[in-house]
Amino acid sequence: MSFRWHVFAFLMAVGGGLFGILGAILQELSQGSVLIPFVAAPMIEEVMKPSGVYLLLARWPQVLTSRSYTALLAALGGLSFAAVENILYLQLYFPEHTQTLVVFRYGVCLPMHVACSFILGFGINQKLLASVRGEIPFLKGNKKFFFIPIIIHSLFNMMAALVGSRLAA
Repeated sequence: MSFRWHVFAFLMAVGGGLFGILGAILQELSQGSVLIPFVAAPMIEEVMKPSGVYLLLARWPQVLTSRSYTALLAALGGLSFAAVENILYLQLYFPEHTQTLVVFRYGVCLPMHVACSFILGFGINQKLLASVRGEIPFLKGNKKFFFIPIIIHSLFNMMAALVGSRLAA
């Protein structure tokens, strides 16, 4: 695969993570239930962060040369998502934040998003495409790659809710 395809894949992965922010913002605007941060947010964010990699799979599958490469691209989407999310949290939600919150956002939240996206990336493959097309049952053989990151993210949000107020003040 040429260097240009690698650059293209990189840009698609980063762009997908940025697109995922839209899902997070829409989720934030619909804060009607206490379950949103623990159920809906992890589902929406984990599924949307690698949207650029989904597009690569659907339109340019030859770019995704291995499962590891696909997972790394998904992790890159998670990184771009987390970086923007951190800026939003620190500049808009908590503009008078503590240094502890900055360390937490970049030292814990960012790696969590990257790791969850990396895991999910292993489920972005031809089986996923076949399940979307209706050729095999939905997520057949890939469920764990979607559910594990969602569960990790949900548990993380629960932990963050417990300790978050002490970090922000």
